[in-house]
Formats: sequence, structure tokens, C-alpha cells
Amino acid sequence: MQKITPQQIRSSFINASRSETAKLNLPKNFDTLDWEKLDFLAWRDEKMPLRGYLVVPGMKGPTGIMLRAPEGGAKKNRSVLCELCRDVFSKDDVLLWVAKRAGQSGRNGNTLGTLICAEFLCCRNVRVEPPANEINPDPAAVVLRQIDGLAARTAQFVERVQGT
Repeated sequence: MQKITPQQIRSSFINASRSETAKLNLPKNFDTLDWEKLDFLAWRDEKMPLRGYLVVPGMKGPTGIMLRAPEGGAKKNRSVLCELCRDVFSKDDVLLWVAKRAGQSGRNGNTLGTLICAEFLCCRNVRVEPPANEINPDPAAVVLRQIDGLAARTAQFVERVQGT
């Protein structure tokens, strides 16, 4: 992902008001992010922990989506798989993040949810090389497939929020 500015981030949101984006808090480590290892930028708002943000690069510039986590957090009695990274080895919590749909549909109260890592560590998760074995003799190729899959599934989620 190419580096983007705070202003580009604030103006990228398709399902948030200007006042909501003006109040958003950037990630604490924003100035030191390793942009080359990010397929998207996602974080939890430090001051509003039930709020998350997902900013995805695109042909027309970044697209941002404001998300909301469930009040109770993750259920501890079962494991679920993140729909974006699909990392079967991660021990991270996964939450049902909900986004208002873009446009009039969202203003009417329509939402869309998907399971995403609670701390948005998907970009890191897909870059972990699995051990070589008979099924996957080339771990680097597996990582490239995982990165491509993450990008495709994230783009699909953005499209669904946009209503396209």
C-alpha cells in the first residue's frame, strides 16, 4: 500500500459523516507504519474502542469504511475464522464488525457485517510463512496466494458496503 495522509484518510470514508471522520483518532503508530507490508490500513479507535476503521487502496484512491464492534467482545467458547485473512493458525480474537452501508441505504439504517480479526492484524497474518510440506512445498508462494486472497476478499467487502 502506498503511504496516505491523514487528510486522504478522513476524506475516503463512504459510510461516515464529516463530523465522524473529523473525530476519528489515527493509529498511535501512524508515523512509523511500514506501508509496504500493508494491504490495507485498519485500526481500532483508541478513544472509542468499539469503533474501527478500514481504509483500502483502489484505482480511484483510498476507500474508507467505519466499523462497529459488538459490545460484548468475542465469544470465548468457540473459535471463528476471519473472513479477510482466513488465518487458521492465528490465536487472535475475531469479531463481527458491522458497517453502515454507503449512501441512502446506510442513512436508512442498513448495515453489513463480516468477521474480521479484532485488532486488524490480517496483513501480518497472511505474511507468516507456513512450514513446507507435500501439499505446499513453496511457503513463499503460499504467502503470495494469501496476500492476493486478502486483497480480493477485502475489495469484495468494500464493494458490498458500497452497494455495487
